[in-house]
Amino acid sequence: MNSENKNKTSSSSRWFWGIFLSIIFLGLVFVGISFLLLANTIKKGTYEFISTGSGDKIAIVEINDVIISSEKTVSQIKKFREDKSVKAIILRIDSPGGGVAASQEIYEEVRKTRESGKIITTSMGSIAASGGYYIAVGSNLIIANPGTLTGSIGVIAQFISIKDLAEKLGISQTVIKSGNLKDAGNPFRNMNDSDKAYFQEVVDNTFSQFVEVVMKERKMEKDELMKYANGRVFTGLQAYEYKLIDSLGTFEDAVRITSQMAGIEGEPKLIREKKKISIFEEIIGSRIEDITHLKEKLFQEPILQYKFIP
Repeated sequence: MNSENKNKTSSSSRWFWGIFLSIIFLGLVFVGISFLLLANTIKKGTYEFISTGSGDKIAIVEINDVIISSEKTVSQIKKFREDKSVKAIILRIDSPGGGVAASQEIYEEVRKTRESGKIITTSMGSIAASGGYYIAVGSNLIIANPGTLTGSIGVIAQFISIKDLAEKLGISQTVIKSGNLKDAGNPFRNMNDSDKAYFQEVVDNTFSQFVEVVMKERKMEKDELMKYANGRVFTGLQAYEYKLIDSLGTFEDAVRITSQMAGIEGEPKLIREKKKISIFEEIIGSRIEDITHLKEKLFQEPILQYKFIP
């Protein structure tokens, strides 16, 4: 009898642990699937809208940090331009500028939006210089704080030489090229006069493109503009005095002015795209996008830039 009870107890115990371990296993499977779904959400770049106010919609498009790529910003502007429920767009620029081509592509999308009839204004934050200013001139109106740093109309190309370091480390390079300028800018050798003249011509041509755009958009004569187009930055107050911007004010002022320009009654509903943050990102305390952005800044920054270098 005691033996039968022991067998029953042993059997019950096995059943209990079997069920318990099965539940644990299923739980781990569920967590794994959830993690994969969250990771997939990150890759797809799903966004959500955050809005305030009760009137018609004004979309906010933020341009922050160094401008490396135009894809996301262009996509947002285009989407808001084509959305008939959005009555106006505010560009909130807080950037020292960046790549020439990326800045030009965003400017073109801003200009298209303005010419389509949809109001698009610029609100400058702490800094909206060089490529940031280039983008701003395509909008209907530019508003800056008195202390905003803007301007920096110019082009810069920077090259690093590691020739001396490479020689100390015993590293050498053999170059076979089709023309004398094919390896201009090679960090393993010093630039010669021919290299410098070549890059200066490229920089001068790109600078001319910048000047032409500002002349056209700000309706300024070249002689007048060239007083300010020497690469220096200005405060918002100075930029207003020199007619490089249209108005002084805060972001709230920009919302009010844009609302009036778009004929919106009452307090506008502000909307913006905001990337969803997964539970995984919250747990690890860092963002995959931040890591990607750091990689871009270190390895993918273009050589030719409309950028303010402090």
